[in-house]
Amino acid sequence: MVIAVASGKGGTGKTTVAVSLALAASNDADARPLLLDCDVEEPNCALFLDLDRITRKPTGVLVPEVDPVKCDLCGRCAEVCVWKAIAVAGEKVLVFRDLCHGCGSCTLMCPRGAIHEIMHETGSIEESSNRSVDYAGGVLNVGQVMAVPVISALLDGHLRDRGKRTVILDSSPGSSCPMVETVKASDYVILVTEPTPFGLHDLDAAVRVVTDQLHIPSGVIVNRDGTGNDDVIDFCRERGLPVLARIPMDRRIAEVLSEGKPLVRALPEYMDLFREILATIGETTS
Repeated sequence: MVIAVASGKGGTGKTTVAVSLALAASNDADARPLLLDCDVEEPNCALFLDLDRITRKPTGVLVPEVDPVKCDLCGRCAEVCVWKAIAVAGEKVLVFRDLCHGCGSCTLMCPRGAIHEIMHETGSIEESSNRSVDYAGGVLNVGQVMAVPVISALLDGHLRDRGKRTVILDSSPGSSCPMVETVKASDYVILVTEPTPFGLHDLDAAVRVVTDQLHIPSGVIVNRDGTGNDDVIDFCRERGLPVLARIPMDRRIAEVLSEGKPLVRALPEYMDLFREILATIGETTS
């Protein structure tokens, strides 16, 4: 079972929920849970886990490199590139690596065989574990703008042979390409929100993507419950979205999180709540 934890906006408690779910799944004697931090621009899951030695390996995008001896400046490569990542300017072929999506069209369509691909490193994949969970996360290099290739490499490398284990994906906030790349690999999506006008607005945007466009089963966790109104609950009722939990605005939660402690370890009464959420999702997806 692959569960993605997403949110329409940042700061709703998405990472707290993802880490709590992974630790709650660790009582499964058959398989250790796997937590994948797909929020590659701001990966924070590891901050709440007492991890063993972390290993890192680079990842990136295959970008074109032009052989000036073979190239006759025909411009076919620029014609087929929908991202405008390659262009012919006078007597030179210019390659804009940060625009390239690594589709390989220019290499395939070059009539002179003047283009080959080289790796452009854009990030890295981290792997580690602790006594409860296995962990992997993507990290986007500073100055890079495309998170999706790093997310894709993380998921491709860890979802193929997952077996029967529970996998938790911590998605990027928002409803753009990084979020879509993450949640489309899941069996179920948990949308974390807060009972405020901003929370409702961005929850609506996320639901339009996950439910209306991707058609993935989903439910909602309302964090900091009691601080706003019931508009989010009314919205969920109207859209037929189950409210999986309502986590209260609790000073104790803020204190333990500020100390880098996982919620379900510092406040054990929440462990049963997250195990119930996993059980509910398991019944929904079975």
